[in-house]
Amino acid sequence: MNNKNLKQNLIDVLKKEESFFDSDLKELNYIKVKDFADKFDEKLISLLADNKDLKEKFFTKIKDMYVFNVQDFKFFLDESKVDNSFTKYSNIIGLANNSGLIKNISDVVLDFPFKDCVLEGGQSSEEGIDTYYEFSDKTEKYEEKKTKRNEVFFNQVLADNEIDRLYERKALVNWKRFTGSSKKGGEPVKEIKLDKTGLLQENLVIKGNNLLALHSLKSKFTGKVKVIYIDPPYNTRTEANTFAYNNNFNQSAWLTFMRNRLKVAKELLAEDGIIFIDIDHYELFYLGVLTDEIFGYENRLGVLAVVHNLSGRYNGYFSVAHENKIVYAKNKDKAVIKEFSYDNSKDYPLEDEISKYKTSGLQRTGAGSRREDRPNLFYPIYYSPKSNEICLDKKAGYIEILPIDGKGVERRWRWEKTTVAENWKTELLVKEVKGKHKIYTKDRIKGDRPKTLWQDRKYSGKSGTNELKKLVGEGAFSYPKSVDLVKDSLQISTNKDDIILDFFGGSGTTAQAVLELNKEDNGSRKFILVEQMNYIESTTTTRINNYIKQNRMDVTFVYTELAKWNEKIKEDIQGAKDLNALIKLFDILYEKYFLNYNVKIKDFKTKVIKQEEFKKLTLDQQKKMFLRMLDLNQMYVNESEMADTKYNISSEDQKLTKAFYSKK
Repeated sequence: MNNKNLKQNLIDVLKKEESFFDSDLKELNYIKVKDFADKFDEKLISLLADNKDLKEKFFTKIKDMYVFNVQDFKFFLDESKVDNSFTKYSNIIGLANNSGLIKNISDVVLDFPFKDCVLEGGQSSEEGIDTYYEFSDKTEKYEEKKTKRNEVFFNQVLADNEIDRLYERKALVNWKRFTGSSKKGGEPVKEIKLDKTGLLQENLVIKGNNLLALHSLKSKFTGKVKVIYIDPPYNTRTEANTFAYNNNFNQSAWLTFMRNRLKVAKELLAEDGIIFIDIDHYELFYLGVLTDEIFGYENRLGVLAVVHNLSGRYNGYFSVAHENKIVYAKNKDKAVIKEFSYDNSKDYPLEDEISKYKTSGLQRTGAGSRREDRPNLFYPIYYSPKSNEICLDKKAGYIEILPIDGKGVERRWRWEKTTVAENWKTELLVKEVKGKHKIYTKDRIKGDRPKTLWQDRKYSGKSGTNELKKLVGEGAFSYPKSVDLVKDSLQISTNKDDIILDFFGGSGTTAQAVLELNKEDNGSRKFILVEQMNYIESTTTTRINNYIKQNRMDVTFVYTELAKWNEKIKEDIQGAKDLNALIKLFDILYEKYFLNYNVKIKDFKTKVIKQEEFKKLTLDQQKKMFLRMLDLNQMYVNESEMADTKYNISSEDQKLTKAFYSKK
């Protein structure tokens, strides 16, 4: 069989397994298949071995056994990929790394750079330094400032054929309910309050890895979320950075990290759903290409500029005064962006049976207002002082009014004849001014259409800090978003009973914005927050609960955590103060937790950690070696396995987890 026919035979055979194919292109995903080959995947090898021609091509018979020639198979895939490269990729523009298009790779970025300094590491005095510029009122100049980060971040990328296991929904533990009368730590949850459709009736806060939390939410919330608002790591890749956290992410890893989460986020959005993503200029263009791929460029609603620093922050070239907000719809034809509504009634002093209004002259003024500019808009309007009627036909007893100004210059009307005829009863009135009759329009109270430039002091970073300080105290969180920025985004995109999701929950700004908006318009919107960091208890939940208490709101929210397994020991490794502490953890590591299949435990314990070369590594490097031993598929406990006694999940937590995921 020639290579062309063999290739088609291979494709036909592999079609039996959907996971081998790209869902968008409907073609074989060569990179994924190669990953499966490297893992000697049982499904893949079985499919190949069951076909006579493929068995002959890719297997070697040794006595009575057949051995899979993985390298020959991968070489054939590469050759086949070249054969169709022009047909497959000629009309595709997208982001790529060394392995091909990012949209087609199977890598999963499990963790991410955290936004606050909470993880203790082993930095030297030279490590973890952020440099930024701040305007000094004393010198009236930008001065260089330095701040030390207190966290060490270990990014981990998973390329594994057990992705299905990784994405299984997780067990949920440590349930708490917060009400307006709750103490700081909340109250134990006895039951899950669900509506008739099986959805949670309360607001929800989840602690844990946001990618795995999103996949856990799929069974309940697919197609149910109206708005997603996220403020992800910006990946600035620069020292001129006001965020005092490890924001330095490998380019392709950051893009893969965002892709992993945005793909499942799209599934959670309702058909008329909208997503807002905050980002600065460093990754704006790359993120834009990625989101075009995921949501479709035809569903891009806008790229907004938000002025968050009125004085600007000098970066060596420009004073950066704004960040960006990109906005996509799941389906542009169904999405709605509403006008801003706010209390501007003082600007509309008059009122009739319809609404408040102010008056403006129907006669045009200024540039382009002369008769010769629009001759068809120069025409007489007739008015009856007796009946207060306005018409376009001359009648006995009616006064003729022409658009002529006080100096006798012929002007024009702002409205066409048809508009006058259709709207005069409700939208026009006549006043006598200095012995002459003038016609006015009723400009009614209304909102403002959102612009692509959002510029207001309430959107500043300082505003966000002050808002949080009022509820939690000084120094609780670095650079929180303005509540008004999030609230205004929700005001133009949500209805009163919608669900809002933020899977970079941070200090809880989105939750407060939802509560404030509900308070203003008597809404019943629900929020879902996901956050992995420990400040979720000290800052996030405290902030939300304090806001509810201070405003005496009849509102509750439920807090729960993804049940940790390997994640427990990972945190211990990250928090180790020295090598001795790491060595003490090793016995626990291999006795209790799940390690990668290729870890040579005995050699590592008896040889590696005793070598001088290993001892000379920095503590960060030593930690990374320990972390690489962990099986990333076992970071949290799957719901399907939570009854296993080794995980020590209480019967109450098991009951609540089952109730939460139930399809009642």
